[in-house]
Amino acid sequence: MIDYQRFFASIEAGDLAPWHDTLPALFDKGLSATRHGDLPRWQALLDSLPDIKSEDVDLKTTVRIGRPDECSDQQASDLALKLQQFHPWRKGPFTLFGMDLDTEWRSDWKWQRLVNYISPLAGRRVLDVGCGSGYHCWRMAGEGAEQVVGIDPSPLFVMQFQAIKQLMAAPPMVDVLPLRLEELPQSLPVFDTVFSMGVLYHRRSPLDHLKALRRCLKPGGELVLETLVIEGGLGEVLMPEGRYAKMGNVWFIPSPATLALWLRRIGFKEVKVVDLNQTSLDEQRTTEWMTFESLVDFLDPHDHNLTIEGYPAPRRVVMVARNP
Repeated sequence: MIDYQRFFASIEAGDLAPWHDTLPALFDKGLSATRHGDLPRWQALLDSLPDIKSEDVDLKTTVRIGRPDECSDQQASDLALKLQQFHPWRKGPFTLFGMDLDTEWRSDWKWQRLVNYISPLAGRRVLDVGCGSGYHCWRMAGEGAEQVVGIDPSPLFVMQFQAIKQLMAAPPMVDVLPLRLEELPQSLPVFDTVFSMGVLYHRRSPLDHLKALRRCLKPGGELVLETLVIEGGLGEVLMPEGRYAKMGNVWFIPSPATLALWLRRIGFKEVKVVDLNQTSLDEQRTTEWMTFESLVDFLDPHDHNLTIEGYPAPRRVVMVARNP
């Protein structure tokens, strides 16, 4: 099973200590084979990855681990074969001992659009909610974060993160935990920065989600929020009749002005839009590491400014806000 001993040691004392005793049962629940039948197979894959580790790691400009000359051709082939079986890979990309793991999303593009507009992460404790395979967690560490805690309820994404982590000889203090935001303590205001990217529109109660994010922040801490938006003015919001871009779990897509109002009503201050971008077919697409349908299949084939259902095509905003 995944070894969380270093993480537990890091929270035995200090302001994260109240979390310590509740986590083992939550981990057992989140990584239970009865919850997901593929877990034993993924664990076996994780255990069988080639025993190669590198100290040559770049998390600042990309996520790159190792050089091609640090492993044999057989090890490189075995690594690629085993990692392919963790399909689908959504967030990335990764470069591993010279091999390009080309994920569905060019998550590095999103990172470049926001990194220069957030508070410097050096020395900060960071929470990444809905972090997927942890790509952005690694980039946060590359910016000097002292500790990064990612949470995601998907066992596959947790296993993907572990597969990447165990290739590092000396990984930074980054962990991805099999948790939902709702499973964090009601009062845990210990993080300097909280990220929520690609989560809000999946929530039936978006204001409750924003309140829960604020409860995780220290006074003066920063929220980095990325979500779908529509064009429009104050008060405008889209609630799809059924699916949106073939997603059945999309509830509320506000205008940027409406989203800013939601944040202010929750109590955030200094709310700013730092990026507004319509997702391109180059940023989200099918690759050999994610062979299912992707953005091109979700859009009107005759008008890529519309979803296949006729709604406005995905536009994403990044907002930052301060917890007073």
